[in-house]
Amino acid sequence: MSGRVVVIGDALIDELRDDTGVREFVGGAALNVAVGLSRLGVPTTLIAMVGDDEAGAHIRAYLGDFGVELLATPSPLGSSRAVSTRSGGGEPEYVFNAAAQGRRIRFGAAERQAIADAPVTVVSCFPFDDVAQTIELAESVADVDGALVIDPNPRSGMMHDRAEFVRGFEQLAARCALVKVGEDDATLLYGTPLDDLRARLIDLGADAVLATYGAAGAAVEAGDVIVTKPISDAPGRVIDTMGGGDAVLASVVSAFVHGAPVSEDDWDAVLQTAMDVAAATVRFEGALLRLPSALTGIDLDRIGT
Repeated sequence: MSGRVVVIGDALIDELRDDTGVREFVGGAALNVAVGLSRLGVPTTLIAMVGDDEAGAHIRAYLGDFGVELLATPSPLGSSRAVSTRSGGGEPEYVFNAAAQGRRIRFGAAERQAIADAPVTVVSCFPFDDVAQTIELAESVADVDGALVIDPNPRSGMMHDRAEFVRGFEQLAARCALVKVGEDDATLLYGTPLDDLRARLIDLGADAVLATYGAAGAAVEAGDVIVTKPISDAPGRVIDTMGGGDAVLASVVSAFVHGAPVSEDDWDAVLQTAMDVAAATVRFEGALLRLPSALTGIDLDRIGT
């Protein structure tokens, strides 16, 4: 299959506030993954809601800078915005505007064709508690040949019904080649440890689970294969953890383009690369995926707008 990888989910403006002032970045979990894949050399299409406003123009320009194709759903409420206030440890706390809380993705002919042609379809930060949208998503991916990857990435400020979110997420997770989950996901959605959620998703039928443990690293469980990796050592200090999980997911998905990893050695190599990429990413402000070369002063990729 030779199509572009498709990423479905959110695109927004991240407004960062701390004691040094206010700064804006183009972001959103799905957008971060799409741009990250493109920086890793993977042709990518993003399906997301984007407003016809100044913020939407910034989002479109940013995606254009990185060669990401956008299939945009119009937004009557304008573009989504997340205002995040940073704590001393760099962890953001989010407040979302009305557009983000009421986000809607259209699955028209162009979107469905892109999904049908894609070797991998990634879903991140999707409103699984919206029954109608979840049904449309399920129908759009039902009979495709490409791999399905989901990162539920729930946000308390955008989620309206936790039980319905879990139901919609699990309905599709059971069909996934890969599900990514983190400690925050396990706590917010299930109130359980991440290891318990890993086991639950495998029992549901997911082929592989990528579990991220923050500063403790990450693990992959795929059938009889279990691989764990610590966070990679890297020069400099951690500046911003916002894009770490998205960088890990983009790096792992890039390995799926030519077929899912199978052996323990395959997964070990894939996860090590992902940890290296994440270590570089969190040493810069913003969520843009960075290659380890950025830490040696030789970042051959464009930084973008």
